[in-house]
Amino acid sequence: MRIKLITTILFTCVLSACQPQATTENSKNNAASATNAAKAVASGDMAGVKKNIQAALEKAYPEQKVQIKSVDAAPIAGLYEVVVFPNQVVYMDGTGQYMFVGNLLDVKTQTNLTEEKMADLNRIDYKALPFDSAIKEVRGNGQYKVAVFSDPDCPFCKKLEHEIAQMTDVTIYTFLMPIDSLHPQATAKSIQLWCQPNRTEAWTKWMREGVSPAQVAECANPVAELTKLAESFGFNGTPTIVYPNGKVQSGYMPKADFEAALKKNQS
Repeated sequence: MRIKLITTILFTCVLSACQPQATTENSKNNAASATNAAKAVASGDMAGVKKNIQAALEKAYPEQKVQIKSVDAAPIAGLYEVVVFPNQVVYMDGTGQYMFVGNLLDVKTQTNLTEEKMADLNRIDYKALPFDSAIKEVRGNGQYKVAVFSDPDCPFCKKLEHEIAQMTDVTIYTFLMPIDSLHPQATAKSIQLWCQPNRTEAWTKWMREGVSPAQVAECANPVAELTKLAESFGFNGTPTIVYPNGKVQSGYMPKADFEAALKKNQS
């Protein structure tokens, strides 16, 4: 998942000191602050650790008005996961002196811990999605629900559709999200697909078989509104998958992984 930087200045200090160089005049104060910060870390005082980090960032970058949303212990001794407004994940030591930006990986489980945290932060209200503006397909008993924001000319969306074609017991709500900057005909094609007498059939035949729908007159359609909705969620690529528990996941997945994610993220 792409992580947006709050500012270039703030988060280019990878594994570097985030506090300005101490001068002779303020060295005693800095030493006292460092001692207090160390005590907070040693005692496991999370409130103190958060205060250390907030103070360090405010002092190093006063013009940025940094707001910390949360501070939690990372699975590495002495390291803390810091969420900075709006939803930036960085890692710092408990004194607030050192920071690094990037993905924290659990090698044993092959898990991207940063990506998982970002997914939690970016959860949306699934029930509030405009399902009457989606192309609905029910496969089997349709018990597993999922929404997919998709572009009719996106090759990865088509790959995902081929996986869906092999699945059962799933209900897919497809929200049209054409990205004309990548696919110049995507909006026009989305409108044509929506305006078909049987839009579900037209969609699946186009995405899975490459069969173009018959040309029809343009009708009232939700394409522009859905594009704005996707932008409001911060979606910038397709396919983007939204599960009933609000988790958002970007990109293609093979069938086995998609089925496992569906079962895991229904509630």
